[in-house]
Amino acid sequence: MLVQPLRSTDFRRSPSALPSAEPKVAVLLNANARKVDARVVKLLSHVVPEEDLFLSRSPLDARRIAQTVLERGYPTVFTGGGDGTFMGFVNEVLQQVGPRGKFAGQAAPRFGILKLGTGNGIAAFVNASSTRGDGILNDVVRARASEVPSVRTMDLVQVDGQRAPFAGLGVDGKVLNDYIAVKETLGKGMFKRVMSGGGGYFSAVAFKTVPHYLTSSVLVECEVVNGAAEAFRLGADGHEVGAPLAPGATLFRGKLMMAAAGTMPFYGYGFRMFPYANDRRGYLQLRLGQVSPTQVLANLPRLWNGRWAPEGLHDFHAKDVTIRFAKPMPFQVGGDAAGYREQVKLSVAPESIELLDFNGVQ
Repeated sequence: MLVQPLRSTDFRRSPSALPSAEPKVAVLLNANARKVDARVVKLLSHVVPEEDLFLSRSPLDARRIAQTVLERGYPTVFTGGGDGTFMGFVNEVLQQVGPRGKFAGQAAPRFGILKLGTGNGIAAFVNASSTRGDGILNDVVRARASEVPSVRTMDLVQVDGQRAPFAGLGVDGKVLNDYIAVKETLGKGMFKRVMSGGGGYFSAVAFKTVPHYLTSSVLVECEVVNGAAEAFRLGADGHEVGAPLAPGATLFRGKLMMAAAGTMPFYGYGFRMFPYANDRRGYLQLRLGQVSPTQVLANLPRLWNGRWAPEGLHDFHAKDVTIRFAKPMPFQVGGDAAGYREQVKLSVAPESIELLDFNGVQ
């Protein structure tokens, strides 16, 4: 059972707003996340002052906490609860420091990730410590002591006015729905630990998604059109091949199983879907899939590690693209199911964010 709300949910100014020699670090925990329990809150309360520790139970809480964080001027904010928690809070902050926000023109804080959710793609990206031992506590202590090795700048994908590390149409959206189904049916009792993490994703792909497409059509007619800036076709090693592709050029026309884009490598559980996402700042990696289910199944470990580059995978660096399928396809944004769409525009958001990078410390 979770502890009662901390007094930090009283959003009046606190002593943390006063000048201090020690860098102020706020910690936001999603009280609904599976790994955020009374023990975690108690442990963090030993290294974070009470007024700097926040529990969020709803989007409204997150909005009010974002306002408090900006009002107090925290230079660094950790989030704990997974990629969805992180991006929900980032979107709130960026909206409030944007041109129409209450804190227009104010710099956004740097962000840290506590590995307390499912998936944890962004946590893998910045080498956040695991929950074993005192890992997450050490990350916060090091941030408060200004001992984090580096800061990583990350671009974001923008879709429908929201920002996310990745989004896609097609099989990746189907995988997400299948994972949820596997977790709800098999992720209970003695199988809960196995089916609620990477094992659940792997099982969803191997035993649900791929078998479905063995008996159903996986390839759908699709057109992908470049936006207002040059795009670049990537070879099997991630390097640019051929001449730049002009604004407005058709990047692809034909049958696809998936069209997705990301600004960081990981989907979650170490699944390196976009291995070249960080090779060109200010661009997203667009990945178009034209492979068969049997190919995916036979090469799943290599695909998972970002080392599979068959002819049926087409990679690009682009600033914005419009994807049009011939029929509605499963759609996901940042790992959250977002219904079905025939057409979507994916672009690099105008704002980038800064992330604490723990440089391989686990």
